[in-house]
Amino acid sequence: MMENKNILLGVSGGIAAYKACALTSKLTQAGANVRVMMTENASKFVSPLTFQALSRNPVYIDTFDEKNPQKIAHIDVADWADIAIIAPATANSIGKLANGIADDMLSTTLLATQADVYIAPAMNVHMYAHPAVIKNMKQLEEWNYHFIEPGAGFLACGYVGKGRLEEPESIINTVINHQNSQQIRGPLYGKKVLVSAGPTREQIDPVRFFTNRSTGKMGFALAEAAKELGAEVTLVAGPVNIDSVNSTIKRIDVITAEQMFQAMHDNFSENDIVIKSAAVADYRPKNTFVEKMKKQPGDWKIEMERTQDILQSLGAEKNHQFLVGFAAETTNPLEYGVEKLQKKNLDAIVINNVSAHGAGFESDTNIATYVNKSLQPEEIPLSSKKDLALQVLGFIVRDMKDGKL
Repeated sequence: MMENKNILLGVSGGIAAYKACALTSKLTQAGANVRVMMTENASKFVSPLTFQALSRNPVYIDTFDEKNPQKIAHIDVADWADIAIIAPATANSIGKLANGIADDMLSTTLLATQADVYIAPAMNVHMYAHPAVIKNMKQLEEWNYHFIEPGAGFLACGYVGKGRLEEPESIINTVINHQNSQQIRGPLYGKKVLVSAGPTREQIDPVRFFTNRSTGKMGFALAEAAKELGAEVTLVAGPVNIDSVNSTIKRIDVITAEQMFQAMHDNFSENDIVIKSAAVADYRPKNTFVEKMKKQPGDWKIEMERTQDILQSLGAEKNHQFLVGFAAETTNPLEYGVEKLQKKNLDAIVINNVSAHGAGFESDTNIATYVNKSLQPEEIPLSSKKDLALQVLGFIVRDMKDGKL
């Protein structure tokens, strides 16, 4: 697992720094490329020369010691690393990372890296239990940093309790096991996905309403597929006759366009991928009635007013989200779909010609065209809605990796 992996080993200033020497040696023996980065205080416990000899690489300490004028050292190392391990991680180094403080080379590099970061704390038992340290560790866990819990036993300070740096073999095994588990959790592991599905109903009176032919099958298929690919999924569903949904998917049931607008905006900021596949009413009755309207001679005219455009409002609000819309068309579908993509600030759009056989509402199958910002249409032939959902999500994963976000 460690063969040819680029490992950044951060060593902060605690007595347990001596164990980092054995950790460096074992990582190197396992075939990893190891670069050690020390805090200035760490160098008072162990000589940088020791780590240089064990890793066969230069040791980094000073942010301003730029050995290669062609590169900025801390950014170069941050980009180079596949995995970062902080061992030992002192209360000070944990506090810096949790609060975005970058005042030395190690803390600066950790803020810049996109690698998985594993933190192995080592400190006095009372320090480890201090509310500030606990708060900082919880914050880092929320940001998907990974902790390797310290062991309990006799500490260098003379106390007996939890706070002893985990043994090098255990640290390596923990990293390997976590990396292996990530590989089988799917390409959307760690991502949050928000999907809207189904129609809306706009009430006229207690027995009548306007709606459309959407069944919600496509949106439910997208939610289920995203969950299977490892995502944390929230599904905002209009009034549909679908009861089955993965129990780990958060489902929010709404009825009207206004309720769907509110639910999508309430959940928008915390999600990474947002797919609006719901068929939302464009218009609603301007006036509604609390009692059933009785049949009367002559025509009955109902004045309609526009509902809020959910997709356009999300497009105006988005920052980091990958926003995907659906366009159900019957005439010039590609032309109208691309226009919608650009007008509403989308990252991609899935275009349906609902008049085509096997596509559109109520069917268990679908046919679609996926278009991203490059405007190169990608056809998805007749497929089950589940298969089509997986293909759409595959395109999204690819586009996010390719920087088309």
